[in-house]
Amino acid sequence: MLRDHPGRGHRTVVAALGCVLSTVALTGCGGTEDAGSSPAPTPSSPDTASFSGSPPSALASEAASAIASAHASASAAASSASARASEFEASVEAEAARASAAAEKVLKDVEGRGNAVSEVGMKGLPRNETSGLLAVLVTITNKTDDRASYAVRIDFEDSSGKVVETRFVGAENLDPGEKQQPIAFSRQPADAQLTPRLAKAQRY
Repeated sequence: MLRDHPGRGHRTVVAALGCVLSTVALTGCGGTEDAGSSPAPTPSSPDTASFSGSPPSALASEAASAIASAHASASAAASSASARASEFEASVEAEAARASAAAEKVLKDVEGRGNAVSEVGMKGLPRNETSGLLAVLVTITNKTDDRASYAVRIDFEDSSGKVVETRFVGAENLDPGEKQQPIAFSRQPADAQLTPRLAKAQRY
């Protein structure tokens, strides 16, 4: 007959309780793993209707400053281009005036029509291309074998053959075969009925 050992029953109860607690703990851990394996919910897009359409004041100020700067730069560039165009036009007019004066001086003492009439041609320009002014494109071609300069006189005559206006053009230092095409403008009113005529042409 076996004898009950003191404390054996107590140990048996404790062991049983330990098993129950271990089982509960394992069951709880297993549930946690299953929950952890589930996919996380996808975040929804923000509600843009709640956003304000106006940028922060600092950004708005910077944008306004950039626009103003761009406008100022464009205005400065346009003014600079206009100034350059005016300078170029003034330079062209000054050169034309100089060439005209030089041609007039050369032709001052030339007898007859000069020695280069056959090397000069004329063609009227459409008035819609010359702001209504009467203008003649003068083609000067060096037909010699040497470098030469030319002075040309154009007379604008009315219907009776009277010279109403005289203009001078020229070309300097043309190589053999080279040509230039200065324009002779009449300063008479646009409605004046005038005919341009090659009066003199001198090679020098």
